[in-house]
Amino acid sequence: MHKARLLGHCVRAWKSVRMASSWMTHRDLLANKVSLSLSTHRIGFAIARRLAQDRAHVVVNSWKQQNVDQAVATLQGEGLSMTGTVCHVGKTEDPEQLVATVSCREMGTEPGGGSVVIAAFSPLPGLSPYNVSKTALLGLTKTLATELAPRNIRVNCLAPGLIKTSFSRMLCKDKEKEERMKETLQIRRLGESEDYAGIVSFLCSEDASYITEETVVVGGGTPSRL
Repeated sequence: MHKARLLGHCVRAWKSVRMASSWMTHRDLLANKVSLSLSTHRIGFAIARRLAQDRAHVVVNSWKQQNVDQAVATLQGEGLSMTGTVCHVGKTEDPEQLVATVSCREMGTEPGGGSVVIAAFSPLPGLSPYNVSKTALLGLTKTLATELAPRNIRVNCLAPGLIKTSFSRMLCKDKEKEERMKETLQIRRLGESEDYAGIVSFLCSEDASYITEETVVVGGGTPSRL
């Protein structure tokens, strides 16, 4: 009985904290910073929104002009500082244009420093080739962190678990399969893009100024560990 009452107090306290935090505005973690979001899709879009909410000027890009235009229009409509450019890695001129749009000074290669966040993958059963290609980014994180440290640029990696995207919909084609996937997680739900975005903002901020070469798993307690 005592344990039940204690648990009830904990649950009520946690709900109070969540309700209070939902009314808090974001701190200006990234004021006067320029951030580059390399996608306009669901997770990339959520990251771009959060970075801008935390007062960064964000440059979004996609391989389709239509995607860029839609993302910029939506986020500018929310009063956020946002521009965009097309970048198709198969076209030599596009990456050059991207670098020109976001200059080296703006990205933080001056003494003020900067931050790079790489998206890897928290491995899931049945996706061996994809898992291997994505976990290679863990090595890339460590290599870049070493190479860029003299320029005061931190490099970290995020490994998302099962986030609600078009990709995850293929893994959870029906409700029964989705429920089975949830049962493998400590937190019994699929992740939302917003669960991921706040961690990126933190790693880009001065609050993470002493963190580099690390991989943060945002996986809801996935059984696969890195």
